[in-house]
Amino acid sequence: MRQDSLFDALGGQDAVLRLAQAWHARVLADEIVAHAFSHGFHPRHTERLAAYWAEAWGGPALYSGQLGSHSAVVRSHSGNGPHEEMDRRAIACFDAALADIGVADAELRQVLHDYFAWATTQAMAAYPSRGQAVPDDLALPRWSWQGLMKA
Repeated sequence: MRQDSLFDALGGQDAVLRLAQAWHARVLADEIVAHAFSHGFHPRHTERLAAYWAEAWGGPALYSGQLGSHSAVVRSHSGNGPHEEMDRRAIACFDAALADIGVADAELRQVLHDYFAWATTQAMAAYPSRGQAVPDDLALPRWSWQGLMKA
C-alpha cells in the first residue's frame, strides 16, 4: 500500500497548479462545460482550485486556511439542478488534463479520476435544488489512495 499523499505523488503544488490550469483550459473550450463559467469566475480561479485540490489530496491547508470553506465551494455549485452531461464532460476534461500534464502513473491517474468523479457527481451535486440550505460547517473532504477518508 502506498504511503505518500496524492499531493506528493502528483508532484506537489506546482503539479497541482498545472493540472488546474490544464483542466480549466479544457472546460472553457468545451461547449457544454463552459456554460458553468459563462456568468464569470474568480480571476484567480485556477490558483484557488489548485489550493482546494492540494488540500483534498493531502497537501497544505491553504484553501481552508486562507481562501474559503468547503461549504462556500459547495454553495457555489448548488441550486442548478441535475446536469449529468456537463458532469460527464467535466470528468472527461479532467482525465484529459491529467494526460496533458504527463501523469504517467496509472494508479495515480485512476485515484485522481475517482476523486474528481466523486467530487463532481456527489460532493458538488449534493444540493441540486434552489433554496436547499448548504450547511456552514462542511469539512473539506480528504482523498487518499483508498478513496474518501473518514473524518
